[in-house]
Amino acid sequence: MKKRILLFLILPVIIASCSKVPVTGRKQFRMLPESMILGMSLTAYNDFMASNPAVSSTDSRTQLVVNTGNRLKNATVDYLRKHGFSKRIKDFNWQFNLVENSTVNAWCMPGGRIVVYSGILPYTENEAGLATVMSHEIAHAVARHGNERMSQQVALALGGISLAVALQDHPEETQAIFLSVYGIGGGLGVLAYSRKHEYEADKIGMVFIALA
Repeated sequence: MKKRILLFLILPVIIASCSKVPVTGRKQFRMLPESMILGMSLTAYNDFMASNPAVSSTDSRTQLVVNTGNRLKNATVDYLRKHGFSKRIKDFNWQFNLVENSTVNAWCMPGGRIVVYSGILPYTENEAGLATVMSHEIAHAVARHGNERMSQQVALALGGISLAVALQDHPEETQAIFLSVYGIGGGLGVLAYSRKHEYEADKIGMVFIALA
């Protein structure tokens, strides 16, 4: 009886969480509300930027990041609007920052906050190379891959307890999982996106580049 009641309670959430990914049309299942992901994203972003100040806006490297980011943002917004996916980015607050860090990395948080590490610029070489990296990261955010990945990892890391309990009773562990999913802090790369997500981000990102 209890199992039936539990299923009755969570079924609407499961159904509501099924959606299609832009460009690929893949059916997607997420267990975490996007509003919660966005809240954690903002906290993580502010904490990171507090200890990793952005490079000056007058720096030519920053201008490259901002100009490239704005072109990709406009292309992304336009594509999603034309194809009925505007809801996916309605709460995005697009920001583009360059930080002085030798790590070869870049990421886009849920909500459109993008950080490029200076260490990746020698490898991207020019605007086209940087656009390839940034569009890939934007694609992860638009496709909400982090939500999928985090839903899996919270359940696994916290012993299979319900996500609601995990988020309420284990906030520190949940935040640590969030940071590692998005490649920030000490857990860098521990919970890399799956090959499926990487391939999908490549495909979506190439569409955004073509339109930028």
